[in-house]
Amino acid sequence: MKKIGILFGQERSFPEAFIERINSKNIDGITAEPVHINKVMQGESSGYSVIIDRISQDIPFYRAFLKNAALCGTAVINNPFWWSADEKFFNNCLATKIEVPVPKTVILPSKSLPADTSDQSFSNLAYPLDWESIFSYIGFPAYMKPHAGGGWKNVYKVTDPQDLFNKHGETGELIMMLQEEIVFDEYYRCYCIGGKYVRIMPYEPRNPHHLRYAAGFKPDNKRLELMTDIVLRINKYLGYDFNTVELALRDGVPYAIDFCNPAPDAELSSVGKENFDWVVETAANYAIEKAQAHEDEKDNLTWGEYVRRSADGKKLY
Repeated sequence: MKKIGILFGQERSFPEAFIERINSKNIDGITAEPVHINKVMQGESSGYSVIIDRISQDIPFYRAFLKNAALCGTAVINNPFWWSADEKFFNNCLATKIEVPVPKTVILPSKSLPADTSDQSFSNLAYPLDWESIFSYIGFPAYMKPHAGGGWKNVYKVTDPQDLFNKHGETGELIMMLQEEIVFDEYYRCYCIGGKYVRIMPYEPRNPHHLRYAAGFKPDNKRLELMTDIVLRINKYLGYDFNTVELALRDGVPYAIDFCNPAPDAELSSVGKENFDWVVETAANYAIEKAQAHEDEKDNLTWGEYVRRSADGKKLY
């Protein structure tokens, strides 16, 4: 029997529906359940052919468990080794190499010194930074956000240099990105599952949270095709099995704003029933595909084109 497990935290609607949908298909030799952990022994199998990870970004113990499981052959969705290494600034850097439009972005050192460091730890860093060039490149207004993380936490709109310095002073040890403002006409949140299944959802981030999927616009066929291509290209290079890409359209050009969301919102109350049903069905089918292709004691993870090309010594583009 091949087991598909889902590792989750406080969310309930998606994990429960995901398990129910797989089991309702009555596929011989495949069953789904919540992941159950009562011990983690080094180098020993988790007992699962596939695990969908929805929570390890917040719980380091789970991340260690998933890496051990992957080493023993579990197909973890998403790859815990890559997710541990990835962050939003790298995503933007990669986008510039694969012809995906992104806002102009720079990275800023933390305002506060990290623990166990001193001024001498930063002897390679110029002080002050070349703020004139940075401001000329980014422009104002701009957005400042953490280079890693999500959930719209610690996101600031800054209107001028002094406003930036004041708000940067509130960020402590966070590494922040300063990013060009994209004044968009339309905005879309796009699921990508298995690197091949895409659902493009109109999304209005300026609405209250519970109304963000109630947008008054939708893409024509040309824009739908263009956005689908961008979403597939991003996920091909990053190697995520389950991700969302946020695209802001300015003058018809889709700018990738946020595309490192490998535990994306899938709650029924948030995304709405139509989107929810698509995610549940598509995720269930893909997990079954991975379980059927699973081979014991082999690497069953998905690795993105960036890692694969680097390992083979090939050019990125």
